[in-house]
Amino acid sequence: MKLHDLKPTPGSTTKKTRVGRGIAAGKGKTAGRGIKGQGARGRRGKRAYFEGGQLPLVRRLPFKRGFTNIFRIEYQEVNVADLEARFDSGAVVSPETLAEVGLVRNAEVPVVVLGQGELNKKLTVQAHRFTKSALDKIEKAGGSSEKLELLLTGARATVKKLRKEDLAKLQNQG
Repeated sequence: MKLHDLKPTPGSTTKKTRVGRGIAAGKGKTAGRGIKGQGARGRRGKRAYFEGGQLPLVRRLPFKRGFTNIFRIEYQEVNVADLEARFDSGAVVSPETLAEVGLVRNAEVPVVVLGQGELNKKLTVQAHRFTKSALDKIEKAGGSSEKLELLLTGARATVKKLRKEDLAKLQNQG
């Protein structure tokens, strides 16, 4: 067998249909496009997802899904294991000292202390938020925790939500 002997399997290839070549060809005159209408005219066919003038599905669906909570506070996370590794016993751990040792990027952004790992050193930890397990581990090691006041920025600063207890006090007074 030589290269010139190779042929496709009989019936696997067909000649291209030549449209608009007279009525005897079967696809003459209107060339299989019908008589009139959008599909019969010119080169402009239907766009992808065209639904005959009905509002397309992609435009009927809402643009965005879900919502963005404008009151969300992004915290920088620090584990007690990191405090154990980076600080000496008796040290005061604040957002500024955390930024100095490289545990947080920015001292201005709120810090949360998480309880992953072990803590054996007596530390005074200052942060904006603590988890229960972190508080337990700090107190068990003989240290103390100070909760810093959270400075509100953005939408939270303009609309400060009152807690249920504060609302109850206001209602009782009025």
